[in-house]
Amino acid sequence: MDRCKHVGRLRLAPDHSILNPQKWHCVDCNTTESVWACLSCAHVACGRYIEEHALQHFQLQRHPLAMEVNELYVFCYLCDDYVLNDNATGDLKLLRSTLSAIQSQRYEVTTRSGRTLRSASAAPDALMLCGASELQLRDEDRMFTALWHRRRALIGRIFRLWFGLTECGKRREEEERKREEEEEQKREARERRRALKRQLQEELENAPLRKSRRLRRKSQRVADTAIAKPSGSPFKRRPTVTPGVTGLRNLGNTCYMNSILQVLSHLHVFRECFLRLDLAQALELLASAVHGQLAGKASPQTLLSQRKGLQTSSGSGAGLSGGASRARSMELIQPKEPSSKHISLCHELHTLFQVMWSGKWALVSPFAMLHSVWQLIPAFRGYAQQDAQEFLCELLDKVQHELESTGKHTTTTTGVQQTQKRLIKQVLSVVNTIFHGQLLSQVTCLACSHRSNTVEPFWDLSLEFPKRYHSNSRESAAQASCHLTEMLAKFTETEALEGNIYACDQCNSARRRTSSKPVILTEAQKQLMVYKLPQVLRLHLKRFRWSGRNHREKIGVHVSFDQLLNMEPYCCRDSSPKSHFLYELSAVVMHHGKGFGSGHYTAYCYNTEGGFWVHCNDSKLNVCSVDEVCRAQAYILFYTQRVSQDKDRPL
Repeated sequence: MDRCKHVGRLRLAPDHSILNPQKWHCVDCNTTESVWACLSCAHVACGRYIEEHALQHFQLQRHPLAMEVNELYVFCYLCDDYVLNDNATGDLKLLRSTLSAIQSQRYEVTTRSGRTLRSASAAPDALMLCGASELQLRDEDRMFTALWHRRRALIGRIFRLWFGLTECGKRREEEERKREEEEEQKREARERRRALKRQLQEELENAPLRKSRRLRRKSQRVADTAIAKPSGSPFKRRPTVTPGVTGLRNLGNTCYMNSILQVLSHLHVFRECFLRLDLAQALELLASAVHGQLAGKASPQTLLSQRKGLQTSSGSGAGLSGGASRARSMELIQPKEPSSKHISLCHELHTLFQVMWSGKWALVSPFAMLHSVWQLIPAFRGYAQQDAQEFLCELLDKVQHELESTGKHTTTTTGVQQTQKRLIKQVLSVVNTIFHGQLLSQVTCLACSHRSNTVEPFWDLSLEFPKRYHSNSRESAAQASCHLTEMLAKFTETEALEGNIYACDQCNSARRRTSSKPVILTEAQKQLMVYKLPQVLRLHLKRFRWSGRNHREKIGVHVSFDQLLNMEPYCCRDSSPKSHFLYELSAVVMHHGKGFGSGHYTAYCYNTEGGFWVHCNDSKLNVCSVDEVCRAQAYILFYTQRVSQDKDRPL
């Protein structure tokens, strides 16, 4: 929720439960998982994914706001959404800093309350010797730390109010007021120029041919004067880094999103189809289609200037490397609200790709992209770790839905140019076909050898590990190494169906449909083969498997893969010509760590503009070799069909 109206002044007592870690458990079921503290009273309960005691408290007391004591995000039950804003006095920010101080405290020295406690990072044997009295002292000291931190913040706020009443404070306030007035005047001037440009564009579309030429020259002069002044616009900077070598800052467990965005931006066909969209017409139509209504036109400079915010600092230089290795003057920070009046993932992908491949920014903070994902894909809201494969599937599904909805709106719209209509259809065609392939499911009757073929679509191939690699011990993980071709062979191997369960059409052909005779069931075997290959082949390695009731463990076996992949052994005989079987490695997504809901994601991407490989680790980007890429512990592999690189096909 962008602006929750239920966030008011917080008045927490010194003995409030949220400030005492000893009370961070549900008062009803005593669980310590997903603990929510009410911000209106001292009630602490579990979330809706445990026993829903916090929701029951809201239904009884009508207290709307609650905070998760571990993840520190706030939820409003009246709005039924997460709260992103704060009140005027910044109470939520103060409360989060207080709880962060409690969680990050160490006990290696004498505490502020005068007691000497053992370190939290001591050996397990030493921790087991701690008695109940020492644990109680530790909780009391955490309570003391929270109160001290809160009192210090309140004293700082009082000091700032006093400073505003002094002569120095008044002078500084006057300077800030003048600076705000100057910024307001500049903003109004920009709005006037944009309004004039929009008016000229509307006149140009409705004017006759001879008159439109004069208006076109006039609008060009207005556009030149609008951008002639030196400013911090990202599209007026001179290129200083290699296009594509732009890092994405981690905004809080968003490494899964950063790695997928880096891979999509490095896929040439996918990137180019979004970069060719016209911001003035196509993207506003895309955004309005998400909400089921048409929006007015806006100029490209207007839409692009709404999302730019610069962190100015000293430092410059040019070179290949980007990301956090560059100075902070090379960082582009997007605002924390959508970059257009309507939220659209296609809109955000266009602008993000344009910035990343402009060669002018070494680092981007994709707040607008994250905001759009939260709004349009609710399953990925919050700062919890997510699965990169699931995010990629959801993102592509939402983008395809936006483009299809836009196609329906363009059929009744008269103000949009026909070229933009065709371009949107072409982008939809690329999105639908770049990862789209077909599988042939063939079932063979063992009684009569009759084969039944069924063609099914696929967008990626989920490859399972052979059973001998399922052991997760360190010795087996260090010795064994599985090859990608072995996993592809397991995917296309013949599988025997258990028992007489198959109703063969050939065996039952003599039997009438209205006959009372039972259906003949026989033994059969099934095989999956690739019938049609996509332009970009996505191979998902199923590293996570269920090892218990609610536990998924990771298979840490190294999978060796080659830069060139031949898919001919895994295709049926009636598939594509022989020249279409060869694929070249384009990107690799890796998962570092052991757990499914934890760890870290990075990606190796091939930069087609510079002809080199780059390791994308959030804000850190490093140029690497092919050997380093092939040694990576892959989670998702992206192979590009060689024929699509040899021929420059129009979108």
